[in-house]
Order: sequence, then structure tokens, then C-alpha cells
Amino acid sequence: MLKINENYLKLQASYLFSDIAKRVASFQEQHPDKDIIKLGIGDVTKPLPGACIKAFHTAVDEMGTESGFHGYGPEQGYEFLRQAIAENDFQARGAKIAADEIFVSDGAKCDTGNIQELFSIDARVAIPDPVYPVYLDTNVMAGRTGTFADGRYQGITYLDSTHANNYVPDLPAEPVDLIYLCFPNNPTGSTISKEQLKIWVDYAKENKALILFDAAYEAFIRDDSLPHSIYEIEGAREVAIEFRSFSKNAGFTGTRCAYTVVPKECTAYDSAGNRQSVHPLWNRRHCTKFNGVSYPVQRAAEAVYSDEGKAQVRELVGSYLKNADLIARVIGELGFDYVGGDNSPYIWIRSDRDSWNFFDMLLNRAGVVCTPGAGFGKCGQGYIRLSAFNSYENVERAMERIRQAL
Repeated sequence: MLKINENYLKLQASYLFSDIAKRVASFQEQHPDKDIIKLGIGDVTKPLPGACIKAFHTAVDEMGTESGFHGYGPEQGYEFLRQAIAENDFQARGAKIAADEIFVSDGAKCDTGNIQELFSIDARVAIPDPVYPVYLDTNVMAGRTGTFADGRYQGITYLDSTHANNYVPDLPAEPVDLIYLCFPNNPTGSTISKEQLKIWVDYAKENKALILFDAAYEAFIRDDSLPHSIYEIEGAREVAIEFRSFSKNAGFTGTRCAYTVVPKECTAYDSAGNRQSVHPLWNRRHCTKFNGVSYPVQRAAEAVYSDEGKAQVRELVGSYLKNADLIARVIGELGFDYVGGDNSPYIWIRSDRDSWNFFDMLLNRAGVVCTPGAGFGKCGQGYIRLSAFNSYENVERAMERIRQAL
């Protein structure tokens, strides 16, 4: 008799964004003439930068020739892209990251979900609340949690991110081994200072823990004092893995390209207490379970780092930040307490309403889709998230509708 992995039965009924999609589809079916503006899921809406399109076309043309055809590429990514990443995203900011410490992939979601495979099933895991659901759900699937009760899984150390701590969690009160951090944060849009991040790095070193640092939204940072990478912090190479993506800064959500950084000094421990380098473990996993990102996509990603590409990406990010400014201004005028929007495409809005009730109210009265904060964790109850990923015209219309609805 074949048995299932019963850890999957612990998961909540469906993925948050699937629930949202079903509710929106049901509403649209009942109101086919109603115009809906989506400020919920963090999918971008503007086309790829021109430099990326040009590189894409050139690479596709190459693939149509005998001399330019590329079959299986290196699982870790082509050297031309890994080198461009190392030089522009890290070395230019004083972070000592080499090209061979970078692993190109088809998405940060995949990498943040898969990285936990490297670590023991009894690893003590600390996860922020509210949180991007993938961090939590993949640890549930792996069997690191108990049952779900009162809004939380047993066996997980939850790092409360609340109004009281400005949505930057405090150090855990109990020892942990694996720590998930995301800044600028999804969903709250909050940021972390270098001084605050240093506290986490020091904690990881003292406790032989490892930080999984999701920096997918670093391109939206406007405050020059804030770190774009955890490797700007002294000692982080030993205790941190960083995840990045081309999805939000360059519009690759439908094209799929991201990367993970695993420094060679980064270590975990075997059952005998001996230090083991994580770099070759991730390389082994990557080579076994992944066949690489396509050559044309990697050429398109490389173009992000050209002079033309950099200018176009800045313009793209700037357009979304302009949307965020508008959302934040109107939300403030309506009297809501909020965070995010200044160095992030997300605005996290505090209210006295139940999150899903607020979602339904905005959908029904305003025809605007938000994301209910309760879907991100217990600490998200009473909040909603608005995303700046849309056209400025749609955001203007959405905020006017919200103003009237409220």
C-alpha cells in the first residue's frame, strides 16, 4: 500500500493567492460588467526593459544557427551572467561575493522553498509573522512542524512583526537553527537598518545558526543608509544565504530568472558537530534537481546590467514607487496607520476590520483587489496589503474608489 506524505495534510486548505483568485473569479462571474482593479498579488504589469528584449531576440536568433545553438547549459548559470551579478549587485557595494558563489535559477520562490532540503528534519526554524507563505509551507511539507492550532503550527518559532516593533522582529527567546528574514519585507514593506541586521548576524554566529535572507525587493530601496544585501554586514558570509530575483525589478515574473548566493565560508554542522560547507551541498542539489535557466533568458537577464538596462530598470522601479507614493498618501489621508511604500512596492495597512471582511468590502464596494493580512499569519489579522504593481492610471482609479468606499 502506497502511503502519502501526511505532512501535506497539515497544510491549510489552499495557498493564499489561490484563495484570492477563486474569490475574485466568483465575484467576476456574478458581476461580469464590473471593472476590477488588482492591487493584490505582487505580479508586475509593465513589459520587460527594451535592453532585455533586444538581448532576448539576439539570443533566440543565435539558437537558430549551428554555431550559436545552446543545449544544456551549466546548472549553476552561465559565467557571463554570474560574473555580471557578482560585479554589479555585490562587489559594487563592497560585498565580497564571487561569481562561483552564485547559482542562477528560475525563481526565488523555488529557491527559498527548496533550500530547506539541505538541513536536518529536527532543525529549529524561526519564521517571521506575518510572512511570505512559502517559507512556512515548505517546512510543513518537510515535516518540521506539528499540527496547526490557533493560527500557528506547533514546532515553529514565530518572530512577531508588529506595530510595536515597527515590523522588524526581535531576536528569538529560544535557541533556533534556521532563520528566515525578508527585507524590504513581503508583505509589510518594512525595512531593516545595517545596525539591526548586524544584531541578527551576530546572533547567528553566536548560536551556530543560519540566516536565509530574501532580498527580492532590494531594488526598491531609496534610502541610501539601508543595506541592499546582508553581505554588506561584517561576518555575514559565514552565516547567511541570500536570495535575489529579476522578477520585480526587471519584470521577469513570466520569464523566470533569479539567483541564490551561497558563500563558500557558509557552514552548517553534521551530527558529530563538525562544520560542513553548505556551498557544495547546494551545488549538488542544484545539479541533481535542476537543469538550468535557458540561454536566451540568461542573456536577457545579463542585459539588466548594461548601461541601457540599468537606466530602464531604474525607470521601471521608479514607476512602481510612484504608484506606492500615491497609495501611501491616500491611505494616510483616510486616517489609516500604515508602513511600507517608501522603500518597497507594498503598503501594509492597519485597520479595525477582519482582514477577509476588509478584502470582501473593497472587492464589492470598490472593485479593488487587495491581499488580506491574515493570509500571511496570525499577526496579519486586522491588516491588508496593497501592491503598487499596476499602471499609475489604474492606481489613481483604485484609490479614488477606495476613498469613496470608505
